[in-house]
Amino acid sequence: MTTHPRLAFLASPKPEAKAARLRLEERYGSTSVYDADIIVALGGDGLMLDALHTAISTGAKVYGMNFGSVGFLMNDYAEDDLFERLARAEAASIHPLRARGEDVHCNRFEALAINEVSLLRETRQTAKIKIRIDETDRLAELQADGVLVATPAGSTAYNLSAHGPILPLDSRVLALTPISAFRPRRWRGALLPHTAKVGFEISEPSHRPVSAVADNKEFREVCRVEVEEASDISLTMLFDQGHNLSERILAEQFES
Repeated sequence: MTTHPRLAFLASPKPEAKAARLRLEERYGSTSVYDADIIVALGGDGLMLDALHTAISTGAKVYGMNFGSVGFLMNDYAEDDLFERLARAEAASIHPLRARGEDVHCNRFEALAINEVSLLRETRQTAKIKIRIDETDRLAELQADGVLVATPAGSTAYNLSAHGPILPLDSRVLALTPISAFRPRRWRGALLPHTAKVGFEISEPSHRPVSAVADNKEFREVCRVEVEEASDISLTMLFDQGHNLSERILAEQFES
């Protein structure tokens, strides 16, 4: 007798996604996200990130079906043969980033990010940020709208929009990318080993306030932030055969 994995379905607020969830739950059964072997996310890349954050605490694998606008991390939607698709799916293992920091009120924070950790100016004032890599000062002052650290899985998201490099999934590097840099004008960022610890120190944090954003979690008026790969956490995304994440990242580099 074939034993199927336990599935939990998550849906975006879109009516069509909610309706699909009800049909799939009736057809394939469902359990809570905390008891599932596989979380099936019905939505866009934002919902996929939410599902992955849930999987951090549960250990479930995540399989997405697209009901969003881009759906880079999603598979095509189809209701038939779901168990068979999941059995044949190709797995992609990723590590999130861990951000730790402190704000101007001496409040400390910690968060995990699947895609990127971004530092962004909060007002019209340009952010001034000192950058340190593995305890060595590398840039005395970046004047910019901000700066981000992206994982390979997240390199095609905000990082790409900020003209950062697309990273192969198995590259074992992180992208450090400025956002609308003013000084130094010619600095385009850096590729860092995945073991690097990136330190940011905000100059004039009260006069030039900066937010730190880890995926969808925002911390305002920060004065210092450290970012590194959370090597102790491994997440698994599932993709239909021939459409794995490594292939999508490679193909994205040839899009016009």
